[in-house]
Amino acid sequence: MHIGVIGATGTIGSRVVTEALDRGHHVKAFSRDASSAAAKEQRENVTWSSVDVLDPAAIAAALPGLDVLISAFQPGNAAHDIADTVRRSIADPTVYAAAARALLKALERHPRTRLIVIGGAGSLELEPGVVRADSDELLHETLDQIGLPRAYAAAVRGHRDALNVLRTSNRLWTYFSPAEDIAPGERTGRFRTGGDQPVVDADGRSRISAEDAAVALIDEAELPRFVQRRFTIGY
Repeated sequence: MHIGVIGATGTIGSRVVTEALDRGHHVKAFSRDASSAAAKEQRENVTWSSVDVLDPAAIAAALPGLDVLISAFQPGNAAHDIADTVRRSIADPTVYAAAARALLKALERHPRTRLIVIGGAGSLELEPGVVRADSDELLHETLDQIGLPRAYAAAVRGHRDALNVLRTSNRLWTYFSPAEDIAPGERTGRFRTGGDQPVVDADGRSRISAEDAAVALIDEAELPRFVQRRFTIGY
C-alpha cells in the first residue's frame, strides 16, 4: 500500500511511519520541515514532503497515488516541545476542525483515498450520554491529573468539534481516539478495540503506548473496519 502520514515527525506519526515501513508499505511522510527530516532519513520506501494541513489544494496535490492518508496533525510538534503545542492549541482550538474541513475538501477530488484522523480521547463516552468534553468538572479533573492547564479544555473540545465535522461527511473517513493515557513505550501488538467508549484495564485506566497506537492505525489502514466511524484502543 501507499500510505501518507501528516505529522510524520510527531510522537504518534513517527511511529506510524515506522510501523508502515516495517510491514512493507510505501510511505509519503509530511512534515513542516520536510527537508530536515529527509536529510536524516536512511530507510527505504519513504519520501518526505511539506504540506499545509489547512490548505485543501496543497493536500489534494499530495494525494495522487495514496491509498490512505493518516493525519496526526498537531499545532507545533509535541514530540519536541509539548509546552509549545499546548500553548498553540489553547490559543486556537478551532484549528482541529479547520484541518478536518481542509482534509475533507481535498478528498472531494480524490474520493477513493481513505482518511484516518488521529484525534483526542475527550469526546469518548464515559457512560451512555456522558462525554468528558461536555463537562468542565470532568475535564478539569482529568487535566489536573495529567498536569495540563485547565485552559487546555478548549483544545479537548476542539478535537471533539473536528470529529463532528467528519461525521457530517460521506467521505471514507475514520477517526481514532487514543486511550486517555498515551505515551512512548513498548510495541506489544496486544490491545483491545472499542468504539465510542474508552477501553480500560483492570485498574480502570485507559492507557496505550504510542507504538501500539501505530499498530492499530496500520491495522485499520490495511483492513478497514471503522469507515465513517470512530474507534479507540486500550490495554
